[in-house]
Amino acid sequence: MTTDDVLDVFREAGALLEGHFILSSGRRSSVFLQKALIFKNPVLTEKLCKALAEKVKASLDVQPDIIVAPAMGGVIPGYETARHMGLESIFVEREDGEFRLRRGFTLQPGQKVLMVEDIVTTGLSSRECIASMNQTGATVIAGACLFDRSNGTADIGVPLVSLAARKFPDYDPDDLPADLAAIPAIKPGSRGLTA
Repeated sequence: MTTDDVLDVFREAGALLEGHFILSSGRRSSVFLQKALIFKNPVLTEKLCKALAEKVKASLDVQPDIIVAPAMGGVIPGYETARHMGLESIFVEREDGEFRLRRGFTLQPGQKVLMVEDIVTTGLSSRECIASMNQTGATVIAGACLFDRSNGTADIGVPLVSLAARKFPDYDPDDLPADLAAIPAIKPGSRGLTA
C-alpha cells in the first residue's frame, strides 16, 4: 500500500479530519487522523494491519518473537498486526505516569520485540514504550506504525517501519498561522496533555 492508499482508507472511514486540532504532543495541526474511526471497522483495520505485517516481514532481517503496543492507541493495531504475523500481542499501560506491563504480561530477557503503534508524530509514546520494554531485558528490534506523521524524522531509538508516511504541517501553539488561529481548537486525541 502507498501513503495515498492509506489516506484513501482514512477518507473512506471519515477519519481524515480537517480543522484546528491539538495533537497528543501538544502541537497544533489542520489535519487529524482519527484512527478510532478506522479501528471500529474490522475490515478496514484488517486491510491496514495486514499490509503493515507484510511490510514488517519484508523490511526486517531479524523477525520478532512478540509484539508490544502502548495502550491505548496501539492495542488494536498491535493485536491485528500480530495476528497476521502469527505472533502474540501484549501491551503496556500507564501506571503512575510511566508505561508498564500489567495484567500478567511478561517479557523474557533476549526476547525479540516489535513495538507497534498507531500513529507516530514526535515519537514520544514510542520511546516511552520502548524504554519500558528495555527494562525487562527484552530486545526491541524495531518499531512499526500505520502512519508516520513525521515522514521519517521522528527518532524512536530503533528502526521504524511505517505503512504510510507524510509530514502534515504542525505548529507550536504560540506560533500559529493566522488561518489556523482563527478556528477554535479541539483535542480529539487520547493523551491527557493540555494546550
